[in-house]
Amino acid sequence: MTPETAPALAAVRAEGVDFANSHSLYPTVTTPNASAIATGHLLGDTGDFGNTIFVGQGFPPPFGSALVAVEDDVMLGLLNSRYGGNFLGETTLLQAARAKGYSTAALGKNGPTAIQDVTARTGADTIVIDDSSGFRGEGLPMASDVLVAIKAAGLERPTPDRGLNGSGGAYNMPGVQVANVEQQNWYVGVATNVLLPRFKAAGKPFMMVFWSRDPDGTQHDQGDSLNSLEPGINGPTGKAGVRNASNDLQALRDSLKALGLDADTDIVVTADHGFSTMSRQSATSSAVKFRYPDVVPGFLPRGFLAIDMARALNLRLLDANGFDVETAKGFYPKAGAFLGADPAHPSVVYAPNGGSALLYLPGPDAAALAPRIVAFLTGEDYTGGVFVNDALGAIPGALPMSRIGLIGSARTPQPSIVVTFRSFSTGCADPEICGVEVADSSQQHGQGIHGAFSRADTHNFMAAIGPDFKRGFRDPAPVSNADWANTLAQILGLELSSNGHARGRVMAEALAGGGAAPDAHEIVLRSEPAANGFTTVLNAQEAGGETYFDAAGAPGRTLGLKP
Repeated sequence: MTPETAPALAAVRAEGVDFANSHSLYPTVTTPNASAIATGHLLGDTGDFGNTIFVGQGFPPPFGSALVAVEDDVMLGLLNSRYGGNFLGETTLLQAARAKGYSTAALGKNGPTAIQDVTARTGADTIVIDDSSGFRGEGLPMASDVLVAIKAAGLERPTPDRGLNGSGGAYNMPGVQVANVEQQNWYVGVATNVLLPRFKAAGKPFMMVFWSRDPDGTQHDQGDSLNSLEPGINGPTGKAGVRNASNDLQALRDSLKALGLDADTDIVVTADHGFSTMSRQSATSSAVKFRYPDVVPGFLPRGFLAIDMARALNLRLLDANGFDVETAKGFYPKAGAFLGADPAHPSVVYAPNGGSALLYLPGPDAAALAPRIVAFLTGEDYTGGVFVNDALGAIPGALPMSRIGLIGSARTPQPSIVVTFRSFSTGCADPEICGVEVADSSQQHGQGIHGAFSRADTHNFMAAIGPDFKRGFRDPAPVSNADWANTLAQILGLELSSNGHARGRVMAEALAGGGAAPDAHEIVLRSEPAANGFTTVLNAQEAGGETYFDAAGAPGRTLGLKP
């Protein structure tokens, strides 16, 4: 983020607060970090452990499977219904602001947008506008006067799709070569021509979340680097996605100024995660030995960890719908997998999340099975690090999940084992910029991905500007996405719930009139070595009573790790 590549983002950072020591929560994927941004709680409390999670029992059709994708408005409603009316178990900042009489809105990408006020599903409370709004009846409803205002502003309905930015290509066809400009221009038009004027006319304080799909969407699907790790996400298309997000921020700032709202409006910017380039390479995986019609020979298919684990444990492999997966015939699981004789009572559930994977052991043999799985994982070259649920006891080669904030008051089932995949750098001057990771996702070798426990993925962008923040201040203290809601709640005089106790802190050092940054110190945790010597190491920082996670995994397999 420089004045040349992203001028508006760089300006907020330079003029306001630069949170230089910032952190995404792990797993470094979208909805988990959306839940932290929304509630101020770590994932052990929110239960949003991944974009794909296991919920024990499947939902009715058309979903069916017990493996569910959280980036879906209908699924969020089903999760709420199953888990006490609010699957996060905590009050979100937007919900608290709404309850205090603020005008509230959230617009942008499906999933993380609705999570910002996860219980607002009628259109009569927080205005929620996302990719599904007005589309095939899937989106959340909008009040009739909002629909009228959108039409009066000359904006089409439903939300436009991504157009030329909407296809990620295939194993033999490059992905997109343009940013998500058309769709995001529509969102900016709604924000600047409908929502902000509406808020000004109401004469009340307001809070609006603008969840930009770029640069994430464009970097995932960029077509600059098909089956090559360079330039990866650093090609012209990936950079165009960054510039698109910056341009949108500038348009929002310009609108605030034109409406006379800039002097008393705080603007905070955070990325849900960092980004890396995807690798599909492994020298140890048995999955690469099969041939698949839509995978480059010798590359890892989707579901590679499930394929390898089923063979190592001699367990039946089924896809997310409970059908057998015959790898010898060129098939592989595309959206998670079940391992075991009965898909209704599996021994292992595999939930892929990009650069990480969640493993659930719902059967009675979990305690005996877990050490076997960890031993298998430590023998694969794509394994970066391993974390085990504390309830399963200490296992050599793995660290306990509680040490990375994944144990708390979650209402959803806790994973039994969490795996981060191997990460490395292609060798540029700043290794974080050219990070690479093995991942299980629909993207191709050379496209963009995230989810791992490398510093390339945990080091996100955070900045803030406005009357409640210091000017020209570079904050050296560690901060994270879990700190935003707590900090903004203090500014706004709002009360957030504390059903769980895994919370972020108030970034008081960044506030106008705030004191010095809290002292911070680094910590290093190491697991007992596995029989083959594999060790999971965690680098973290402690400040203000909270722990911030830099990188974790095995030395030599984790970008940014200090062994």
